Amino acid sequence: MKILVFDLSTPPKNLHTNTTTYTKHIFHKNNPILQTHLMSLCFVGSFPLNNLNPPKKTHQKTPKKTCFCVQNSSSTSQLLENNSNFLVPNSQNHISSIPISKNHRKNDHENNLDDDDDDIWFLMKQEAQSDVNQEPILSSYYFNSILSHDVLDTALAYHLSVKLGDLSLPSGTLFDLFINVLNQDQDIAKCVEKDLKAVKERDPACISYVQCFLNFKGFLACQAHRIAHRLWLQDRKVLALIVQNRVSEVFALDIHPGARIGSGILFDHATGLVIGETAVIGDNVSILHNVTLGGTGKMSGDRHPKIGDGVLIGAGTCVLGNVKIGDGAKIGAGSVVLRDVPARTTAVGNPAKLIGPVKLDKIPGLTMDHTSDISEWSDYVI
Repeated sequence: MKILVFDLSTPPKNLHTNTTTYTKHIFHKNNPILQTHLMSLCFVGSFPLNNLNPPKKTHQKTPKKTCFCVQNSSSTSQLLENNSNFLVPNSQNHISSIPISKNHRKNDHENNLDDDDDDIWFLMKQEAQSDVNQEPILSSYYFNSILSHDVLDTALAYHLSVKLGDLSLPSGTLFDLFINVLNQDQDIAKCVEKDLKAVKERDPACISYVQCFLNFKGFLACQAHRIAHRLWLQDRKVLALIVQNRVSEVFALDIHPGARIGSGILFDHATGLVIGETAVIGDNVSILHNVTLGGTGKMSGDRHPKIGDGVLIGAGTCVLGNVKIGDGAKIGAGSVVLRDVPARTTAVGNPAKLIGPVKLDKIPGLTMDHTSDISEWSDYVI
C-alpha cells in the first residue's frame, strides 16, 4: 500500500468512480504509456490531508492537497514517480488515527455522548476507527467503505455500487448513477439516517451503526430501493428495474421500485421479503423475513396493501390485496391477512382474526413486542 499526494485545488466530484476517470483528471491524455500502466491501479478513495507533514508557518497560502491510497506494483510505482508531481510520506505512521470527519466537533474524550445529540456519520466514523484498531486486517475495507468519505451519501453510493455491481454493470457506473440520485433528492439521506437509528434501537443483534451500514442486507436493500424508486418517479423505469433485479439477486428479497416506503424502517433479516408495485409502507414500520405484501391475482391498478405507521408484521406473514393495516397494528407470524386491520389491534391466523386487547397501548413497530398479553387470550399450552 502506498500513499500518493497530489496538488488538487478543486478535485473533480466524480473522482471516486473508477481508475479511468481518476487518471483522466490527474494525468495528461497525451501520455499513453502512463495511461496504460495506471489501469493496474486500484483507486480506493480520497480525503483531506490534515495530518500528513504539517506545513511550515509561512505567509503564503498552502495549496490544498488530496491523498489517494492505491494498491499497485513496484514497477507502476516507479513509473508514477517518474511521470507525476507527487510526494510519498517517509513514514506510514504520519497518518493520524483520529477518525476522519468533515467537522471535528468532538474529541477523543467525548465518545460516550448520547446518540441523539451526535451526528450519525460522525459516530459511524468513530465506530469504524474502533473496529480497525481492533481488527487491522479490515483497515483497507473500512477505508474504502467509510473512512475515505466526507459524507454519508458518497459512502452509501460507493458501498451499494460495490455490492450490486457485476461484470456487465460495473460498480463505477452504478456509483455515478447512485450519487447523482442522492444529490438530486436530499430526503433520501434523511431517511437513511432514520433507518440506521431504527435498526440500532429495535434490533438487539445490531451492535453498531457501522455494522448495520456495512452488513445488514435489509437496511441496504431498503436504501437501494429508495434510489430505484426515485428513478421510477423520474420515468427511468428501465434503470429502476435493473436495480431491483440486482437487489433481488444479491440480497434475496424483491421490492418493486414503484412501492412507496416511509422512514424509520426495519427489515429484520429480510430474506424472502416481497413488496408489490402499489404497496405503501408508512413510517416506523418493522417487518420480519418471508413477509409478502402482494396482490390477490391478476388484478391491475392499485392492488397491494397499505401499511400504516408503527405497524409490526411478523415472520412468514402474507398480506394480500388492496387492504389497509391501521396505524400501530400488529400482525402475528404466519398470518394470512385478506381484510383491513383496524389501528392498534392484533391480527393472527390463517385467515387472520382480531384477538387480544381491543386497543394496543404501545406502538408495536417500535417496541418489537410480538407476545404481550398472550396469557390473557391464548389457550395454547406446551
